[in-house]
Amino acid sequence: MDFHDAIKVAENIYWVGYADEKTHLHCNPYLLLDGNKENIEAVLIDPGSLTDFPKMMRKVLEVVNPANISLIVAQHQDPDVCSNIPVVEDIIGRKDLRVAAHSNSIRLIRHYGIQSSFYPVEQHDYTITLNSGRVLEFMFTPYLHSPGAIVTYDTQTKSLFTSDIFGAVSECWNLLATDESFLARMDSWHQLYMPSNRVLRHGLERMQSHWQIDRILPQHGSVIEGKMVGKAFEHLKGLACGIDLDGEMA
Repeated sequence: MDFHDAIKVAENIYWVGYADEKTHLHCNPYLLLDGNKENIEAVLIDPGSLTDFPKMMRKVLEVVNPANISLIVAQHQDPDVCSNIPVVEDIIGRKDLRVAAHSNSIRLIRHYGIQSSFYPVEQHDYTITLNSGRVLEFMFTPYLHSPGAIVTYDTQTKSLFTSDIFGAVSECWNLLATDESFLARMDSWHQLYMPSNRVLRHGLERMQSHWQIDRILPQHGSVIEGKMVGKAFEHLKGLACGIDLDGEMA
């Protein structure tokens, strides 16, 4: 698999990320396309860091004219998730560009110097409807791992964009989780960044009860599909993390 190019991970959903062989923290921005060739609307999800901007934008340009991007989703405020938005919005060049996030994140994200309008998801019933009628749904997942964290569900492809949840740091990285070895690779990430099993399990159970999930697209780690989805949920629901470890990770 050639990670230098944009990679299609679902129908009209592309990975436009960066395989970082030095830090083993592989960031996964995603580009969602909607509509037809004459009327394409694009959504950029967790666009990434300022340092990775050239690689990410080159891959976006392979797929779509950036002027077709009408929405950026920032699922929390971390710099590896959205610090490049001010540069991205300059390239897009649309006055009607919106940045969707929870208000608990927006109060921090605005410090990056973003000029576009914010779309506070909790003020819009945790949904947004694209021009074609396609609906994206959001869920508030506080403290996983940010007080303003959200996940995003594409109702058309049954794809769940989870940002840091289901993330992993690994030397043996692949964009697609092809066997159960990826489960253990999620452990250290969640042990370090998630506050406790109780909080993590609560968020995971809400997702499972709310949506039918065909694939998980995290901001770090590997895309998880098919039977691996259920295995990933069950693995993390049983994982001790954060304060459960009582200083073991210090």
